[in-house]
Formats: sequence, structure tokens, C-alpha cells
Amino acid sequence: MSKKLHSSRRDFLKQSSVLGAAVVTGNLADTTTRAFPPLPVNPVTEKAMPTRNLGRTGYRVGIFSLGGQASIEQPNNEAVAVPIIERALDLGVNYIDTAAMYGGEQRWSQRYIGEVMKRRRAQAYLASKSHDRTRDGSLKLIEQSLKLLNTDHLDAWQLHHIDNQSDVDRIFGKGGAIEAFQEAKEQKMVRFLGVTGHTDPDFLVQCLERFAFDQILMALNAADKHHLSFMEKLLPLAVEKQIGIIGMKIPARGRILASWKPDPSKGPGWEGPAAGPGKLAMKEAMYYVLSLPVSTVIIGCDTIAQLEENVQLARDFTPLSERQMATLSEKAQPVARQALFFRRWS
Repeated sequence: MSKKLHSSRRDFLKQSSVLGAAVVTGNLADTTTRAFPPLPVNPVTEKAMPTRNLGRTGYRVGIFSLGGQASIEQPNNEAVAVPIIERALDLGVNYIDTAAMYGGEQRWSQRYIGEVMKRRRAQAYLASKSHDRTRDGSLKLIEQSLKLLNTDHLDAWQLHHIDNQSDVDRIFGKGGAIEAFQEAKEQKMVRFLGVTGHTDPDFLVQCLERFAFDQILMALNAADKHHLSFMEKLLPLAVEKQIGIIGMKIPARGRILASWKPDPSKGPGWEGPAAGPGKLAMKEAMYYVLSLPVSTVIIGCDTIAQLEENVQLARDFTPLSERQMATLSEKAQPVARQALFFRRWS
């Protein structure tokens, strides 16, 4: 990254009071003449899988995208993670999702992806996230993310894991993270802004009603209708607003799949297992969500074999009928609790 750009960003952070006031009033002028490069193009994508519009961004995204968790967030796992990312691009994946939170304080996910972005940044729409709810904290995270990802801009920066009313109030309050997001976009550090969540759709509905986000990452799978459904109100609202919609938690970290093998030595929760195997095949799990009005789905992969299977499923995808969708939802109902472990249950 050039000394000139580093200087520009230092000046940007020093101008906090002026920029903060301008964001509140909506009068912030473009403070840089630096232009974005063209949107990324992976030359393999169009032949590799179907593509869809990412909302109103102007980007055509492959229907399968790579998530930055699983092997890609594990410590000291570069020998496994980097080849998965490289292979994904080789296979036509053109959207990669990560977050400042993935991989803990060492930010392993961003580090591994950054190794590949040194050479192949122009082939991938790169999305990351801030879990900090404040302006200043989020600005620190975006600076670190850009450095670790070896890029001078993100294609999308997203508010990570909106979990409760306090998150919403802090983000949109004075000195909240939304100020950092607007400033970063004005400074051309990010092209587009997004919001993400797993827990309760009402908090994400509030976010969409308060700000014109470009995209949303939401948890969707075949068990969705059985508890705090994101499909009921949130998904139609995002469609109405022409927002790019990215589905996640499709296999629920394996818990919705019949192939899931629980480890009885671990307890429940995010890192623990399901009580027993799920009910669906990976094809059923992926095709259910791809039959919804989403732009793409992100799935983390532990191996290149998993990645290749998912790309092949995307290549062969045909939409399910309403009857087929209803059948899969009913099939998932007995394992809804484990398939929606990330939702609010009390």
C-alpha cells in the first residue's frame, strides 16, 4: 500500500469530529479523488455455475460463495486454508466472505485470505465485517482488515452479528458504528455496506428500516419456518428494497445433515454437536436455500473435497417446486432446534 494512501487514512482518522458531524447532518462531501478499480471478475465463474444479481450493486455473483470459517479460521492452518481459497477461485467462486472476528485476535481468516489476495484480488468480491458497535472501534478494525487482507478497499463491509436491541441502539446512536461505515464508504475504503445476523429477524428488520444497506447476510436453512423465521418478514423486506441477499448457515455447521456425527463428549452451543444426526443431504440443504430469492449462499469448507462438492451442486442446481420446499421443511422439523442453534431460544 502506498505511503500516500497511508497518509490519507491517517488524516481521515484525525478528522473524526468534523467527519462525525458531517455524517450526522448528511453533508459529507467526497474527500478523496481516488477511484475504485472495476468490480472483480473471475473469468471462470460464468461457465462454472449460475450467477445472479447481488441486489443493486451491479455485481453478478456465483450462486455458491466461500465462507471464511471452518478450516479458513483455524490457527496455524495455512497449509490447509490457503489451498482451499486458491481452489475456490480456480473453480469459479467470485465472492469470499470473512470477518475481523474469524480466527480470534490473530484474525486467522483474514490472514489466510490476504495471502491469496496478494495475487488474485481482482478475481474476488471481498466482504468482511466489524463486530465493534462504536465508530472509533470499527475504524480501527477496518484499518486492520485492509492490512491483513492485502488490499486498499473492501467490496463490502458489514455490521457483524446483530444480536439484540442494544446492538441496534449502539450502532445507530451518537458515536455508533454506522458513522464509521458511512465515513469508510465516503473515503472509498469500501464500495458497499451490509448487515448480518442469525439470532432474531426483528433486529435486522430495524436495521433495514433505518439505513439503506446494499446487502444483507442472513441465516437461512430448511428449518427456518419452525422458529423465529427469517423468511416470514425479513426476506421479503430485503427483496422489496432490492438488497443483495446472501444466505448462510445452510447446513447449520453440519447439524441439519443426515451425515452429521455428533461427539457426545462436547456440550451444546456454537461449538458443540447436535444431539443426533440431522435429516437432509447436502444437496437438499443447499437447494432449499438457493430456491429462495437469494443472490448467493456462503458455506465454509474444511477440505477441498467439500469445496468441490459444493461447486458441483451449484453447477447442477435447478429450483425446487413449492411442494418440494414444503417437504424439505417438514423433513427438517424434528431437528429444528439443532439446525437453528444460533437463534434466540429464550
